[in-house]
Formats: sequence, C-alpha cells, structure tokens
Amino acid sequence: MTGGPLLKFLPSIDRYIFRLVTVPMLAVFAIAASLLVLDKMLRLFDFVAVEGGPVGVVFKMLIALVPEYASLAIPLGLLLGILLAFRKLATTSELDVFHAVGLGYGRLLRVPFAITAVLMMVNVALVFFIQPVSRYYYEQMEYELRSGALGASIKVGEFTTLADRMALRIEESEDDGRRLKGIFARVANDRGQVLSISAKEGAFLATTDSPDTIILRLTDGTIVQDTGSQTPRVLTFTRHDLPIDLPAVEEFRARGDAEREYILPELLRIGWSDERPEAQRDASQASFNFRLVEVVMMALMPLLAVALGVPPKRSSSALGVFLSIVLVVAYHKVNQYGEDVAALGRVDPILALWGPFFLFAALIVWMYWRVAYVPGGQAIGALEIWFDKLAKRVGRVFRRRRLKIDLAAAE
Repeated sequence: MTGGPLLKFLPSIDRYIFRLVTVPMLAVFAIAASLLVLDKMLRLFDFVAVEGGPVGVVFKMLIALVPEYASLAIPLGLLLGILLAFRKLATTSELDVFHAVGLGYGRLLRVPFAITAVLMMVNVALVFFIQPVSRYYYEQMEYELRSGALGASIKVGEFTTLADRMALRIEESEDDGRRLKGIFARVANDRGQVLSISAKEGAFLATTDSPDTIILRLTDGTIVQDTGSQTPRVLTFTRHDLPIDLPAVEEFRARGDAEREYILPELLRIGWSDERPEAQRDASQASFNFRLVEVVMMALMPLLAVALGVPPKRSSSALGVFLSIVLVVAYHKVNQYGEDVAALGRVDPILALWGPFFLFAALIVWMYWRVAYVPGGQAIGALEIWFDKLAKRVGRVFRRRRLKIDLAAAE
C-alpha cells in the first residue's frame, strides 16, 4: 500500500485507492487514445497518399488531433478507473471490511473526487483553449495538402510532378532536403521540346526576383534535348540552374470559421454581443454550453462508477462495465445533438444541453443512493435479473426452433 514520495502525506487507505483507480484509468486512456489514433492514422495515410504529400505530415496532423481525442478519453478513463477499483473492492469483500470499520462511500470516494477535480481542470484547458487552436492547425494542414502546398514536396525514389511540365526524381535527400543526390528531371519547354536532365547533385535555392519561383541548382550532369530529329542533342555541364514555378496557393482562412475553433474569451464575447448576428450568437452559446456541460458531467463520474461498479452479493457479472460505456457514449451523442439544435436557434442552449444533464444527474444520484443507503438496492441488480430472464427466453425460443428443425428432418 505504499505510494510515491508525493503521496506519503496521504493515509495508507487513500494511497491504496489511488493506486486502484489510476492503474486501470491510465490503461483505459492508453487503449482509447491508441484506438482513436490508429483509426485516424490509417485514414490519413490514405488521404496523404492520394493528395501526394509527404508521409511526415500524417504525424503532425495526428498530434494536432491529440487534444480532441484526450478530451474524449479522459471522462471515459476516469469512469472506468473508479468503476473497476470499486468493483475489485466489492468482489474481494474488501468493501465490507471498510464498512465494518466505519469507512463509508463518502470517505472512500475522497481520492476519486480529488482525481476528478484535477482531470476536470485538465479538460477545461483542453476544450476551451488547446483543442480549438489545434483543430484549426489540423484544418490548415489538410487544406495545404489538398491545395498542393505540401503535395509538391519531393519524395525520394518516386517521380514528382511539378508545375504540370516537369517530372522530378531523386535517389537521396540529405540535410532535410537541402542537398539532393542522383537527380533526374524530364522537362517540357515553351517550344514543346523535351529535355531529359540528369545530375550528380543538386540543391533548392530561393530567388529574390520572384517569390513564386525557386531554383534547382544542378551540378555535374548532362542534358539530352529531343529536337525531333533522329539524333538528340547532348550537353554536359558542371552547373545548371533549373527554374521551377511554385503552385499558386491561396492563403488559408483565419481561425474562427467554425465555433469549435473559438477559445473561451472569444465564445463569451461573440455569444453575448448585441452587435453580432443572431445566428452567430446562437452557435457560440451552443458551443460554450456544450463544452461546459461535458466538463461538469465529470463531477458525477465517481457516483456513477460506484452505482454501476458495485455488484449485488454473490454476483460477478460485468454488466455494469458495459452499461457505463453505453451511458457515457449515449450521453455524449445526446449533447452533440443538443448542440446542433441549439446552434440553429430552434431550442435555447440551456434547455437543449442542461436539460439532459439534470435528468442524467438525477438518475446517477438515485442509483448511487440505492447502493450507498439501501441494503441490496443496487439498480444494476434489477438489470441483471432482467437480462437473465431475457437470455432464458431467447434460449427457449432457439431451443424450440431447433426442436422443430430436428423433427422436420426426422420425418
């Protein structure tokens, strides 16, 4: 029951519960984040391959999505961490020992509520400040890929088309692309002639004359000019400058095209400003209330975890774990729908987002009260009985059908 140096000031029981909660909580964080990142990473690799951008941009885009994924994984990890901790205490009868020595749920939940407070502050920073900015940078990188700003990057060992009249291939790239080796280029000039250029080395240089043009300076190579006759013209050079027109790319929009890109001060300024259009005020108020209610709901996670994590006596069913995930995901989807409806101005954001919150909160408090103060009153127990009866009925139906099939086959 020992903890780290920072936990020495805590009583041993609090250190024990802290360890029981944090181990599964961190595991859920890692699993949830890995699944979300892996799913998105595969899509981004396909997207980058189609758009022709460098593979490295995939990881930059994933980093920009980490705050969004973290804000989703933190509440789920918190809930399951506390739930699995109290489920272990209940199934090993440790919970009965704690109650016997006068330690009720209120005392045992002291550490889980402290962890919840810390994670709520982390989530406030994520959803109100970090996530809006990181989401904007993700959209910016996606735009640059689609527009060709990143798609024009040179890929080693592959032909890259530049400015629709040049195909370029390099064998090696050093010093972050500043030094190129084994260069082959096929260029069509203004007169329709085709030049095949090979060079030992090369480097990109900026020009002061035109910001839309860069120079590829080649050294030690040959130029084969197709003149249309049977014998092409072959030239050798020690240095040759090849101008390359950069693709014309419009500058990406400013941050704030969507309400989810606004940070907290911007949401408050826009949402309650009489000078803004009503549609913009509604959308900002909906986004503010959506983010706030998602964070506030975390305060009830310890109560929900106890309500679903402590099974009835002589029960080892994991129904509470499954049901907790369903409830959290369903509540998140209800909030998303409420935000969409409120953003359109059809329903007041307070009603659309805080109405479901108070209903869900009332359900959580009632279930917790049943566990904490009513002997054998776990709501999960009634659900286990109902699921058991349902499973038996389904089993009887399948057995009857199997019997009919067997009788028909015997005839």
